[in-house]
Amino acid sequence: MKQLTLILLILGSIANAQNTPIVRDSSDVVLDEVLVIAAKKNKIETAMKMAVTVDEFLASSDNISFIKRGAYAWEPLLNNMSTERSTVTIDGMHVFGACTDKMDPVTSYIESNNLSEIDIKSGQEGSLHGATVAGSIDLKRKSSAFTPDKNWSGAYQAGYEFNNNQFFNLGNVAFTSNKLVADGSISFRDAGNYTDGNGNEVLHSQFTKFNTSLGIAYKTSDLSSVRVDAIFDKAEDVGYPALPMDLSLSRALITSVAYKQFFENKLIKVWDTKVYFNTIEHYMDDTTRPENLVHMDMPGWSTTYGLVSKINIKHNNYASEIQLNAYDNLAIAEMRMYPQDYSETTMFAYSWPWVTTRYAGLSTSNAWDISDRSTLNFGGTLGVNYNYSKYIEFNRIFHPGASQEKTRFLPNLYAGYQLNIDGFNASVGGGYGHRAPSVSEGYGYYIYNSFDRYDYIGDPDLENEISYEGNASAGFSHTKGSIQAKVNYFYIKNYIIGRILSSGSPMNYQSVGVKGYTSLDHATLFNFSLSADYSILQNLHWKGTVTYARGLDENKNNLPFIRPLSYQTALHFSYQKVGISTSLNGDLKQIDYSPEYGEDETSSYTNWNVSADYTFYIKNNKTILQVGAENVFDTYYSTYADWGNIPRMGRNIFTSLKINL
Repeated sequence: MKQLTLILLILGSIANAQNTPIVRDSSDVVLDEVLVIAAKKNKIETAMKMAVTVDEFLASSDNISFIKRGAYAWEPLLNNMSTERSTVTIDGMHVFGACTDKMDPVTSYIESNNLSEIDIKSGQEGSLHGATVAGSIDLKRKSSAFTPDKNWSGAYQAGYEFNNNQFFNLGNVAFTSNKLVADGSISFRDAGNYTDGNGNEVLHSQFTKFNTSLGIAYKTSDLSSVRVDAIFDKAEDVGYPALPMDLSLSRALITSVAYKQFFENKLIKVWDTKVYFNTIEHYMDDTTRPENLVHMDMPGWSTTYGLVSKINIKHNNYASEIQLNAYDNLAIAEMRMYPQDYSETTMFAYSWPWVTTRYAGLSTSNAWDISDRSTLNFGGTLGVNYNYSKYIEFNRIFHPGASQEKTRFLPNLYAGYQLNIDGFNASVGGGYGHRAPSVSEGYGYYIYNSFDRYDYIGDPDLENEISYEGNASAGFSHTKGSIQAKVNYFYIKNYIIGRILSSGSPMNYQSVGVKGYTSLDHATLFNFSLSADYSILQNLHWKGTVTYARGLDENKNNLPFIRPLSYQTALHFSYQKVGISTSLNGDLKQIDYSPEYGEDETSSYTNWNVSADYTFYIKNNKTILQVGAENVFDTYYSTYADWGNIPRMGRNIFTSLKINL
């Protein structure tokens, strides 16, 4: 497979040097004035390691952290909130995982080599993509622009990581012309078990992943185009050392058809409509765990149909985007337990009892340049969320009379003011919004949580979570550097969390009890970040970030998975064809942990990472060779967000070769 993938990538890449891996949407070359109304993008890049995964790509952001249950498919936490409270999309498309243990976040179904950028919006600013509390993460795929002449471009990257014997290759190819554009990508990663800082093998941490994508755009007129996209992702033999079971197979097919129309000399500048379909299947089992007393299978399926239609308006100093967002999702998850005596009857239950979720929302995002120095941003969403459970009798065991179907109205509003004066910038804003309970929170049935060792039960009649948000920032930028401070505060009514039930016996033999999702009166969450960068010399650049968060429930007890004070600092030096990077990152001791939710105190740690790259040309094709090491001191550590205190990877030497064609 490795050799075949390598041959296909080389044959598919037609030589034509490209120095920049980020390509822009085709709209960039049609109407210049359209660029004015585009939302600012939060590009997340890292120079430390070229072949980063999407998770590593996101980790460089100051408001995203991760829960890790292994070396694959980390769960992103935006503003220190779990994925239930954020909206994660791919090019605006809603994709829902099929695993009750959240082992297949949306970020696991795309690769870094088919991404152009990631758009992160905090709090209610993210409601453009649907009801949210934490914000939104939109993963934007590469989309080449139409060009006057025919042009081929491509890139190929291969490498090896020594700690877990990971081999990877990533390839891209693009064809552009006046009428037709095609973008393709392919990637393959194969990794074994990694070793921790003590040199011990962390069992069940291996994974194999294959991902490919294709996008074809055709210009139907000078001001319109149609585009078809597809992503196929397949993961096999994925181990999760923090869980009692592993993944045998996960498959995803994500497709869309979009039509884009531009208008000249009119109030409406762009109309963009997309219909999409995606389907995911995810099979968790414990056949690789002979130590388990009872064998269990947990397959899951998720199917989504959706529509995104938006228009962009620009008039003088005012710009607006109006968006209609609708989707229909069916979530199914099964649980089957096999007795040691195979002559006895197996036990079967639906952990997601065929739950249908339908959502429709009308959103607006507006920017008004009051003056050359100040801007007012405001917007909101009015959404309707409908749930239906085919087998509601599972939930009625614990909640007699539970609603089989439920309709909720989800309003979201935000406003913010920005001021820029001679290098100084400041902003202040606020938001108000609702979110509906997730499928697990509303309809989950005996979902085992190996972190606190409780089985979880959903409640279909939970109240909406209601968020009140305030945020502010201040900064200064100069020709040699900048500094920026950001702060936000969330007061969340009806905060949904698990509490021990007085009735019910655990189904899993490893469970110590049963918890039901319930609503606290309120919870509060505070986030702060300070980031800076400075050009010490012309070729020597420094950047650093410090973050702090605190989350409390109604009784002033700590919320789980709140990151302690953390820091990242990095130096990058470049001279002619050579680049050298070094960084330190770490967390302080986690003292504000939550024993009620299975947390314990975690020690502080510091990681040192280094890398060096050399740029040269092979027949006019820019080529970069990189060698580096992560966790140079081979530190043994586990963080607050490592499920079950699984240790992180020890020293890891990596190599990578990238050719731009």
